[in-house]
Amino acid sequence: MGIEIERKFLVENDSWRTAVRSVTTMTQGYLNDLSMIENGRQRASVRIRIEGKQAFLNIKSRDLGYMRQEFDYEIPIDEANEFLSLCTGSLIDKRRYHIQHHDHLWEVDEFLGDNAGLIVAEIELTHTDEYFERPDWLGIEVTDQTRYYNLALADRPYSQWTQHERQPPNN
Repeated sequence: MGIEIERKFLVENDSWRTAVRSVTTMTQGYLNDLSMIENGRQRASVRIRIEGKQAFLNIKSRDLGYMRQEFDYEIPIDEANEFLSLCTGSLIDKRRYHIQHHDHLWEVDEFLGDNAGLIVAEIELTHTDEYFERPDWLGIEVTDQTRYYNLALADRPYSQWTQHERQPPNN
């Protein structure tokens, strides 16, 4: 069993772009929707992801917060494309930028398509209380804000959010 310890943040400005080491284009979709997770009918999200020239089936437990179970299996890209046609909601298109900051690798997702305008930074940690240096471009933490999870963005894209919803949550 894989355990993911991840924290998610909004991005305050574009200064992160000068530190980018690599970028990957991604498309992903979900075989279940947010309502199935929220009402307890399913205990995990099931995602298909095409990342560059590779494809994956990914299963994540429904837990909200820093730590979740995660399973990732490489699958043939032609099968991934077939799976994407079966997904519910919108597909998530994004560019993922990799940035090394001190001892940690940050992933900054710049969303495209229906979620254009949203930029989120994530960091994976080895334990929940691990210290990390905050880059100066890092904004408010949204780890516990469901609407920023990709499953929620597939169900209700950023383009459908009200102006009020687009305002950073108060932490």
